[in-house]
Amino acid sequence: MRRPWLVVALAAMAALNVQAAAPKPVTMKLWPETPPGETKALGPEHDTSKPGEGLVAGKDLIRLANVSQPTLEVRRPAADKDTGAAVLVCPGGGYNILAMDLEGTEICDWLNSIGVTGVVLKYRVPRREGRAPHAAPLEDAQRAMGIVRSHAGEWGLDPHRIGVMGFSAGGHLAATLSNQYTNRTYTAIDSVDAVSCRPDFTLLIYPAYLTDPKSGDVVNPELPVTSATPPTFVVIAQDDPVRVENALGYVGALQKSKVPMELHVFPTGGHGYGLRKTAEPITGWPSIASVWLERRGLLKPAGAK
Repeated sequence: MRRPWLVVALAAMAALNVQAAAPKPVTMKLWPETPPGETKALGPEHDTSKPGEGLVAGKDLIRLANVSQPTLEVRRPAADKDTGAAVLVCPGGGYNILAMDLEGTEICDWLNSIGVTGVVLKYRVPRREGRAPHAAPLEDAQRAMGIVRSHAGEWGLDPHRIGVMGFSAGGHLAATLSNQYTNRTYTAIDSVDAVSCRPDFTLLIYPAYLTDPKSGDVVNPELPVTSATPPTFVVIAQDDPVRVENALGYVGALQKSKVPMELHVFPTGGHGYGLRKTAEPITGWPSIASVWLERRGLLKPAGAK
């Protein structure tokens, strides 16, 4: 015979588990029809990785190619953790492929763990012929930020705590969005494009393409830093093949414009580690980033003043 108190306890535990469960991820298209400027058909999307090759922290990863239909994947935290903050996550891949799990869904898992909604941006790759490498991805990023902010009420988000985060080429995309938000780089198609696409904060993890090494690491022209550039957090290693000067030049521009920023340079760590933990201290960057977010009031409970 089952004891009444045990039945009650089990029911309570079940209720807590249901309450603590995170909502299922939701995927949505960025563009109602063909994305702007698309004239050439690509082959089907596919993962270019081969099992056991190019492992990161001993694990395989997805290297997605031929993205012609960009999407958003919205991953929300459990209701009892939700802070109302959100981050648009831009995976890297040299504007040729996307590291969709290493620098996308795995990042959202971490964001969810600290109460932040993670939104993976699957932007167009590879580079489009006759266009700047970041041109089509920036259109996708601007559109994506407008979509997220326009759904803030529906998704329980604070429209003033929506940031962007990027890795490698995705870091360049995140920085470009953080400096090109006044006007859309495409013709507006609906009310979403009237919503601000300015990120409220920016996190750049081993960002690439920020400066021109041929001109003494002057910041690239697509990054017109001003005092209105969002507060920025940067992590990079001295032995990163994209060159630490690439980040230092950009941070120098932030400093000159008095943009609140935080820079962390580690002596070793290389490039492309995501948040997979290894013996390299730099892979502990998520804990540092969490502190930065918290200190800026971005992890306060939803509804708190």
